[in-house]
Amino acid sequence: MSAAPSTLVVATGNRGKIRELISLLGDLPLNVVSVADVLGQKPAVAEDEDTFAQNACKKAVAIGSAVGMLTLADDSGLEVDALGGRPGVRSARFAGENASDEQNNAALLAALAGFSGDKRRARYRCALALFDPRRDGVPIIVEGVCEGFIAHAPRGNGGFGYDPLFFMEGEGKTMAELDLAQKNRISHRAHAVTALRPRLELLLGATLLPS
Repeated sequence: MSAAPSTLVVATGNRGKIRELISLLGDLPLNVVSVADVLGQKPAVAEDEDTFAQNACKKAVAIGSAVGMLTLADDSGLEVDALGGRPGVRSARFAGENASDEQNNAALLAALAGFSGDKRRARYRCALALFDPRRDGVPIIVEGVCEGFIAHAPRGNGGFGYDPLFFMEGEGKTMAELDLAQKNRISHRAHAVTALRPRLELLLGATLLPS
């Protein structure tokens, strides 16, 4: 007899991230839900730390404590070499607060005008923080990275964020030209989930043991 699935609350309002995490974790005994599904809306947590890992940890603890359930927080974004690692933790706000994906992409292209070749090298970085408020200890934090270049114009209609500009040399496509299965094989978020999986499986095994 299989154990009942545990609930995993994803501490984000980004439906694209939730969709990817549901797909990446679909083989585990988990009922993956958004924080809005539990609380009706996502509590405001200031993402004002210096690194993706620090922001993910802050969100996981704040929202995990609010819902009282196993919580996974994602903080991720784009690092461009020619811009000294920007937009980094400000990836969602590169063109300003509440900027759309299209506005952020336009701001990135403008910032890289005149740069070519290796100077457009970039990477997506994802930090995941897993927090269980029912247990003692600190959040589990892992990271995943995906290398690429910034294209000179957007291509593709899939994904979200900077995906239309993030060109992957090995694939010959931008991230937005990949289907979800392809993206979940090679993306920064996929690599982070791969790193997290053994720890999550261990935690689930302990959680699902009969009392």
